[in-house]
Amino acid sequence: MTTTTPGAPTLPAPRGPVSEAVLSALRGERTAPPAVDGSPPYGEDLQLALYCCYEPHYRGFRGVDADREWDPTLLAVRAELEGVFLGALRDDVPAGADVGSEIDALLVEHVDAFGVSHHLRRHGELWQLREYVAHRSLYHLKEADPQTFVIPRLDGPPKAALVTVQHDEYGAGDPERAHSRLFADMMTELGLCADYGAYLESAPAEILAEVNFMSLCGLHRGLRAALVGQFATIELTSSPGSDRLVRAMRRLGCGPAALRFYAEHVEADAVHEQLVRRGVITPLLSAEPELASDVVFGIRGSLFLADRSEERLLHHWNRGESSFRDGVDGRRP
Repeated sequence: MTTTTPGAPTLPAPRGPVSEAVLSALRGERTAPPAVDGSPPYGEDLQLALYCCYEPHYRGFRGVDADREWDPTLLAVRAELEGVFLGALRDDVPAGADVGSEIDALLVEHVDAFGVSHHLRRHGELWQLREYVAHRSLYHLKEADPQTFVIPRLDGPPKAALVTVQHDEYGAGDPERAHSRLFADMMTELGLCADYGAYLESAPAEILAEVNFMSLCGLHRGLRAALVGQFATIELTSSPGSDRLVRAMRRLGCGPAALRFYAEHVEADAVHEQLVRRGVITPLLSAEPELASDVVFGIRGSLFLADRSEERLLHHWNRGESSFRDGVDGRRP
C-alpha cells in the first residue's frame, strides 16, 4: 500500500449517505456511487464528503492509500459535489466585475461592525477563544497550501508576487516561523490538540465550507482568479481582526506562544495586502481583464461563507452553548 504523509488524521465518521459512500471509497471498499442530487449544498453531509475528497491532495488520511488521490470514481463524485456547492454559491453570491470597488470595501471597517473577533476582544471567554482556534485549525494547520495550488496557474508578475507572499507564509526559510507552525504552537499553549485534522469531527459544515471553497478554487484552473479574490479577502481583512484577537488574548491572560501567531499577522498581512493588490491583482487583470468577475466572485464567496461561520459561532455563544458540531463542551480544558 502506498502510504500517506506522517501525521495524517484518521477518517471521520460519516454525516449522511454521501459522506458515507465517499469514506467507503477512500477505504477501498466497492460501493455504489452516492446520490448527490438533493443533498443540501451547505449541509453537513455534502461538506464533509467534499472535504474528504480534497484531503488526499494535502496530507491524506491514515490508512488510506495515497493513490486514492486520483481514483476515477472519487474524482467523479467530487465533480458532482463541486457542481452542487458551486451552483449554490453562484445563486447566493451577487455577480459583479468592479474589482476596485470590492477592494475598497474590504479596506473599510464600519464603526458598528460586530463579529467573532469583536466579540472575543470585548467580552469573549477563554472557552470561546479555544473553540474559535480549534475551528480555524482546519485551515491554519495547512495555511497557504490551498493558495499555493494557484501558483502554476499564473504567469509573470502575478506569479512572482504571489510566491513572495507564500515565502512569508511558509516561514521565509525557517520552518519554525511557518504560519502553520506558529498556529500549532498557539494551540498547544491554549491546551488544544495541535495534531493536523484533530478537530475535523467537531467542525460544523459552515467551517468546512470555508476551507472547501479555497480547495475548490485552488484545484481548478478555471477558478484561478476566484482563488486570487479569496486570498485577497484574507490578506486585506486580516490585520484588524488579528489585532483584536491579540487584545482578546492579552485580556484573557494567554501566554506568548498564543499571542505570537496573530501578532505576526498584524504586521505581515499589512505588507501582503500591498503585494496582493498591486503585485497580483493589478497585473493579472491588466493581462486578462475578463477575469474581473471571477475575482469579485472569490471575494464575495469568501465573505458569504465567513459570515455563515460567524453567525453560527455567535448564535451558540450568545446562548452559552458550545459551537462544536458534536456538542463537546468547549469550556472544558
